[in-house]
Amino acid sequence: MTLVYAHDTATRHAPPEGHPERVDRLAAVERGLAGLALTRRTAPIAAQADLLRCHPQSHIDRIRLAEPASGTVQLDPDTWMSPGSYEAALRAVGGACAAVDAVLEGQDKTAFVIARPPGHHAESATPMGFCLFGTVAIAAKHALDHHGLARVAVVDFDVHHGNGTQDLLWNEPRAFLATSQQMPLWPGTGDASETGAYGQILNLPLPPESDGATMRKAYEAQVFPALAAWKPELILISAGFDAHADDPLANLNWQADDYGWLTHRLCDLAAAHAQGRVVSCLEGGYDLGALQASVAAHVSVLMERSL
Repeated sequence: MTLVYAHDTATRHAPPEGHPERVDRLAAVERGLAGLALTRRTAPIAAQADLLRCHPQSHIDRIRLAEPASGTVQLDPDTWMSPGSYEAALRAVGGACAAVDAVLEGQDKTAFVIARPPGHHAESATPMGFCLFGTVAIAAKHALDHHGLARVAVVDFDVHHGNGTQDLLWNEPRAFLATSQQMPLWPGTGDASETGAYGQILNLPLPPESDGATMRKAYEAQVFPALAAWKPELILISAGFDAHADDPLANLNWQADDYGWLTHRLCDLAAAHAQGRVVSCLEGGYDLGALQASVAAHVSVLMERSL
């Protein structure tokens, strides 16, 4: 059926008008999910113990205390908070960890977390790139530490490099990270030479204006063999949909069916090595029509492969 975790608090995280990570994204995601036979669950607030797996207490306190009583506050040139942002970020992390719990307990094979704000740019002590906490990295550590898994894999196909996830998992020998991104592009990291403390990070830079065919060849040649060799017990996905040709923040030319293909191939690897277990969390995607179509393609495959 596929589990979907969300919470209404995500609508209260409201950057200023004109910001690309806007509340309207949620409606686009819901349009993409319309008509799918999904099991809906409420995203809980993250446990402090889970946040502390990746962030120091000083960072957690900084985010909590930065939330304004009204209006907005700017943490960096791209990252804002409004009343409700802190709880929204906590529920993004809590939803991801709850999804990991449910999938590892056998309640379903796949889950999708409507996480807002996104998380893959948040470094250990630095909010950035619209992100406050490292949602997927925390979920990976939760699977390893709380559930005792030996090997997990994170795949990040957002068009921007997941510098935060890389930072948070750099010294984690039990977590493999594969991240594809347009290069050059903000945040400027993600070169193939960045391989982690244990050689467990694979960066896949993609040239501007390249299309889904280029992505498919690169994943077939590099990412899928590395994942198969890793034999993960769980695959987590940072599902950013801003590599779509219509997205305004980058210059890759993927289409919705490219996300469907990529999701199928990741589910193939999960079926071979991880009992089919996949947890996906929303990251970027800023053209509303492209986001709707791409989410529909992605989650339809998760649903099909959960049966």
